[in-house]
Amino acid sequence: MTVNEALRLIAGCMILISLYLAVTLSMNWLWFTVFIAVNLIQSSFTKWCLMMSILKKLGLKETSVSQK
Repeated sequence: MTVNEALRLIAGCMILISLYLAVTLSMNWLWFTVFIAVNLIQSSFTKWCLMMSILKKLGLKETSVSQK
């Protein structure tokens, strides 16, 4: 799994979790969904994402071997 694939997986899971929590516990959990969206938008402009840096430090590769 590459960094981009892992990032998409994590973002998608976090959005689904926050939506579930908003429906079952409190609508305030939607602020977590907003936080995720703002971070994705920010990373599209700055080309930097904290989660990608963390995933790289954990040993995930930028591209898969077949993409080179």
